[in-house]
Amino acid sequence: MDVGEQLAGWGKAALIETRGRVSGRPARAHVGFIEGEDGSIVVAAGRDAHWAANLLADPACRVSLESRSFDGRAEPLQGTAFAAAIRELILRYGTPAERLGSGPAFRIRPVETAAPGPVP
Repeated sequence: MDVGEQLAGWGKAALIETRGRVSGRPARAHVGFIEGEDGSIVVAAGRDAHWAANLLADPACRVSLESRSFDGRAEPLQGTAFAAAIRELILRYGTPAERLGSGPAFRIRPVETAAPGPVP
């Protein structure tokens, strides 16, 4: 198990699984996050983060942290929501890393999945 997986298991980082915008292949990144009261998470990237560019191209993703995982949809943050996300991430993790705030920030909300219907 690599360090990123350990951090995700401990709830210190989230594992974001996206679809590569160029390759179309699954891509994974471990990122710092803030949990929202509604079950969403807030994440932010530096300017050259491929995982963030993937979310801009296709907002569908899978998120894993601690003992839970969910399919999510990323919503780019702007204005005061963007500034609040950067501030909260810096307060949680300390000094900004990877040029945090120079790239996009997102709120990733769980996607409701339909309950399986009866089998005919």
